[in-house]
Amino acid sequence: MTYAEPPLREPDLPRTAKVRPTALRTGWTTGACATAAAKAAVTALLTGAPQREVEIGLPAGRRVRFTVHRCDFSPLPDAHAEAVVVKDAGDDPDVTHGAHLTATVGWHDRPGLQLDAGPGVGTVTRPGLGLAVGGPAINDTPRRMIGEAVAEVVDLTEVGVRVVISVPGGEVMARKTTNRRLGILGGISILGTTGIVRPFSTASWRASVVQAVHVMAAQGERTVVLCTGGRTERAARELLPELPEVCFVEVGDFTGAAVTAAVGDAMTGVVFVGMAGKLAKLAAGILMTHYTRSKVDLSLLGAVTAEAGGDADLVAAVAAANTGRHAYELWEAAGLLGPAGDLLCRRVRQVLRRFAGHGVAVDVAMVDFTGSQVVASSGRWSG
Repeated sequence: MTYAEPPLREPDLPRTAKVRPTALRTGWTTGACATAAAKAAVTALLTGAPQREVEIGLPAGRRVRFTVHRCDFSPLPDAHAEAVVVKDAGDDPDVTHGAHLTATVGWHDRPGLQLDAGPGVGTVTRPGLGLAVGGPAINDTPRRMIGEAVAEVVDLTEVGVRVVISVPGGEVMARKTTNRRLGILGGISILGTTGIVRPFSTASWRASVVQAVHVMAAQGERTVVLCTGGRTERAARELLPELPEVCFVEVGDFTGAAVTAAVGDAMTGVVFVGMAGKLAKLAAGILMTHYTRSKVDLSLLGAVTAEAGGDADLVAAVAAANTGRHAYELWEAAGLLGPAGDLLCRRVRQVLRRFAGHGVAVDVAMVDFTGSQVVASSGRWSG
């Protein structure tokens, strides 16, 4: 049977990843909330009056108002003020929803803004993030927003202000993020390019995948290991124990974005470790595998079954399977999991080679659904 190479597709995500009967609420980024807290605190420092509400400008020019959860001013012994804005992530399932973004401010002896991280805000320890190693994990847009908001209150060419951003409990929140792997230690990052969180947008995940590849490249690594989730990552680490942690990137649905970043950073090797369903989508040439934009091509799995030596009944059963996992189970029951899985992995390797270009070495492995063992590969781990 002649194998016809599938066209390569990287579908766009929908505006929201879930459909609901009512409109979804937008929310605010940690950067926007930190900006609001900073402006409220500096206003209190200047006026001596606690603030209950504050207005800031977003990068696109829109003006928005925030409720200030708490604002205190202390004139002695050194004048300082502190304000808290509670993050509302809208209908986005965000680990930092409800976080208390806290700005503690005081006068500084040199004109300008000094921006520091307090407890719960991470410190950058690795290159590749576009931030100074040893400095606070406060990205460029929030830094600029905070500077502009403070400048609306005081003239920073004449007056010096020190702003410390902290997040109580931020270190615990950070455990549910990729910060530690990226070399951001001690807390969360202050993020946001627009100030607004779009509900159920996975754009942030895509951006974090690309950022993780850049961080790896900045440390001189040249082989990136793409895993679809936690279980596949555990399996990948067992396969490649010689590679440092930074080489392992959870791509979710964004294999295409990760490979594009890897090629742009002159990577020489890409390893993909996944389960049957994601592998089936990639074998069909689909590089963005979100469930709203792609589905498992069971006819492809049927063709793989036939090529691996399956009889007509098994081919028909696989082609009519409910899911990629169901097809996997049919192969396993028929004693065909190894041959069929190897063929599937080789097809994925062909797709990724075409997408990446032939200057990049590609290996592919399929793991079982517990992530505890490799059951097939494109050749490197077969047999």
